[in-house]
Amino acid sequence: MQALPIFINITHRLCVVIGGGEVASRKVTMLLKANAAVTLISPELCHELLALVEAKKIQYRQASYSVAQLQGACLVIAATDDTAVNTVVSQDAKDLNIPVNVVDAPALCTFTMASIVERSPIVIAISSEGTAPVLARYIRTKIETMLPAGYGRIAAIAGEFREKVKAKFATTQARRIFWEGVLQGPIVERILSGQEAAARKDLDDALSEKTETKLSGEVYLVGGGPGDPDLLTFRALRLMQQCDVCVYDKLVSPEVMELVRRDAELIYVGKSRDQHTLPQEEINELLARLALEGKRVLRLKGGDPFIFGRGGEEIETLMQRGVPFQVVPGITAANGVSSYAGIPLTHRDYAQACLFITGHLKDGSLDLDWLAMSRPRQTVVIYMGLVGLPQICQQLIAHGVAANMPAAVIQQGTTQRQRVVTATLSDLAEKVAVAKIKAPCLTIIGEVVQLREKLNWFEPSQS
Repeated sequence: MQALPIFINITHRLCVVIGGGEVASRKVTMLLKANAAVTLISPELCHELLALVEAKKIQYRQASYSVAQLQGACLVIAATDDTAVNTVVSQDAKDLNIPVNVVDAPALCTFTMASIVERSPIVIAISSEGTAPVLARYIRTKIETMLPAGYGRIAAIAGEFREKVKAKFATTQARRIFWEGVLQGPIVERILSGQEAAARKDLDDALSEKTETKLSGEVYLVGGGPGDPDLLTFRALRLMQQCDVCVYDKLVSPEVMELVRRDAELIYVGKSRDQHTLPQEEINELLARLALEGKRVLRLKGGDPFIFGRGGEEIETLMQRGVPFQVVPGITAANGVSSYAGIPLTHRDYAQACLFITGHLKDGSLDLDWLAMSRPRQTVVIYMGLVGLPQICQQLIAHGVAANMPAAVIQQGTTQRQRVVTATLSDLAEKVAVAKIKAPCLTIIGEVVQLREKLNWFEPSQS
């Protein structure tokens, strides 16, 4: 993020616009919507601006630009067709510490004008930081189709009841839970259908109970997928946005973490080989304790919580403590990473079975079912097997798997940091070492790996 998204209150404050054409007219119209006191500087005006001057909606100075005209302004917009004038306006405003926007010249701006979706008092601003304004407008159009006009009325009525809710519920958490219940219930539907009086009565009824409802905690055991945030389920995203606490592990990508509610408490319990931030038993107890305190706890895991995610162990403890919970499956690493690497896990010509294995070292040696892993016409997917990779390859060859069996290691699959090394069992470990592959990664062994050459479709934008 190169610019901080903020909303500035410019009501009745001086905003100076340099320019008198159609572009200036669009900027003036936006400023007037925000109730700014607009002064326009230009030798001549287009028809639309002239009408605003005659209606006394803006002040007009028929003159060429000079720096004195910026005195007292809270922001400045340069919208002339003269690059030299725009450049001077930009520098003068910067010297005076006044925010300045120069139309179609991001390098001269200290702020940019966003594409707006207006459902007042709800306002959504979309910015490309000046790099792709047409794309920003396209996204605005998408959002416009998703948000009914009545959302502004929902916000207005919520504002009417804000003080009543604050008086009823003593804590921020209690107020947030109340409003989330309202926004997910029938009151919203009444407002959207025009039944505002009935909606207000429902809100009064909800606030008329004598005692504040005791907070009920819950644990959301959510699969965060293999890394790409677009692979999250709708349900996962909804719960990520309403949790009070997020307990997350090492395999959750930064991009996915960005979608957790901003003011949620974050607790890292990530594990690495032989290095646990918290033992699993303490994680189990932590989840139960937080929920019993009345908090909504998001237990966010990479991939799927029930595939090498120890989700079963965690909900056993929750059930013993009587803690409500729900489980949200995620796209497991095997499915997501193999897809983005162009390696199908099954294929009629090569593999009719797929075996998922965890490659953790135990007491300095690997404790795996080598015979099961060595069967023909199957794909073997190994989680967390980077450290033991040389021994894995040696053991598979020793148990009858061909030394030239195709294999691949994928680092940070599905993300823009994805790297793929393909080889055979005989040289896979060496090639991975040369490439300096690091965890998290996934190993895929089987004839299907040779299909990557044909089916590789995902090209990360950066290595």
